[in-house]
Amino acid sequence: MKGKYMAYVGSYSYTGKAKGITVYDVDVEKGVFKERCEVEVDNSSYVIASHNKKNLYSIADEGVVAFRILENGSLSRLNSRNIKGMRGCHLSTDSEDKYIFVSGYHDGKATVLRLEEDGSIGPIVDGVFHKGYGSVAERNFRPHVSCTRMTPDRKFVMAADLGIDQVRLYRFDDEKLVQVDAIRCERESAPRTFRFSHDGQFMYLMYEQKNVIDVYTYQTGEKAPKLELVQTIPTTKVKDRYSELTAACAMRLSADDKYMYCSNAGDNVLSVFTRDEETGMLELLCSLPISGDYPKDVSVFPDREHVASINHETGDITFFKVDYEKGLLIMCGRPVKVNEPNCCTIVKVAD
Repeated sequence: MKGKYMAYVGSYSYTGKAKGITVYDVDVEKGVFKERCEVEVDNSSYVIASHNKKNLYSIADEGVVAFRILENGSLSRLNSRNIKGMRGCHLSTDSEDKYIFVSGYHDGKATVLRLEEDGSIGPIVDGVFHKGYGSVAERNFRPHVSCTRMTPDRKFVMAADLGIDQVRLYRFDDEKLVQVDAIRCERESAPRTFRFSHDGQFMYLMYEQKNVIDVYTYQTGEKAPKLELVQTIPTTKVKDRYSELTAACAMRLSADDKYMYCSNAGDNVLSVFTRDEETGMLELLCSLPISGDYPKDVSVFPDREHVASINHETGDITFFKVDYEKGLLIMCGRPVKVNEPNCCTIVKVAD
């Protein structure tokens, strides 16, 4: 792969062992990271890059922090914004980098902020608090918004709530969120995150407790999105039952949409799926150990031949080469130590 790539890993910093964001040079050919420096952010629980790859955004105690990504991959702080709620757990931007969406696990709030032309974070334009009750289970008894994204047609916003087992659908007009529908999921299934295929025709919804991925077709509707369930597939190779400790954590698509990757805590495995481009359906290729504990995120290298498992509990990142023909994960480098890592994004910074 030609070009220069960087990896940015967000970590909790309250113990003082990590500053917040660790910056790595990416060796795409070998499939490993090399640490460069750390950037101070209070408890960076989630990081994303803008679609134009010019800016990096991080959850922080004060709300959301924006950085400019310099040509050498270093970060220059732009500003931060308070979200007028408890700290978030997930970020996303729309395809045109006009808005940033913050998901609030602790207070059940989805917040929308405007992005300025230079990538800095502008004011809040709208926010909604979810209401309702889940079950009497320990985690699922009140709203926990865990993922919020704008739909590919830019007409709607969807917010997954693993506390009340719903994905709420909002129309987004004149910078206002108006609920138009909801996907009511199985009780105690905990819909955690979702992603769209790059062509916008399919939506993938991953459940933390049910440990499955639901595949939906997606079409733009006049008043609400049109979603049709076409497949449900387990997130690991265990089909009959899961231990109470198994929890699906993260889900990523390869850049060419040919493969899906899903990490699972408890089992501590990474599952790789092949994806049919016409039907959108998934087929399990392998589900193998990641040599760490609590793989909170998985990062796919730009060559699609390598992946990095972000292991929160063991405090490290493990690296693997994917053999798609044999269905194997082959460790390709020594683990990199980093304190309580939460999330990773890889960004191309130069051609």
